[in-house]
Amino acid sequence: MNSETSSSPFPTSTTTGTTGATGSASTGGTDAGGMGADSGRVQRLAQSAHEAVDRLEQTLSSGSDKMMGWQQEYGDMARDQVRENPLAALGVAFAVGIIFSKLFMR
Repeated sequence: MNSETSSSPFPTSTTTGTTGATGSASTGGTDAGGMGADSGRVQRLAQSAHEAVDRLEQTLSSGSDKMMGWQQEYGDMARDQVRENPLAALGVAFAVGIIFSKLFMR
């Protein structure tokens, strides 16, 4: 097994077991049909796609952590406001309910 197959799950032409005129497996990642360059491109494309997915995962993870922090912060602020002014909170909730009912009943 060559070093490419141990680090990549994608098969290359050297792992397919194609044999040349001497009966040994072909080497160098190319075969008679010239598929070595194509498999190299596919590997590079797969690797770049994998790296892009990893970057996206890191970005989303940091964004979700930030959103959780904001939710905690603003939730605590809202809770404090409701405790200090319960009648005002009830009035605001009633007004928002009226507005939403007018918007969604059409």
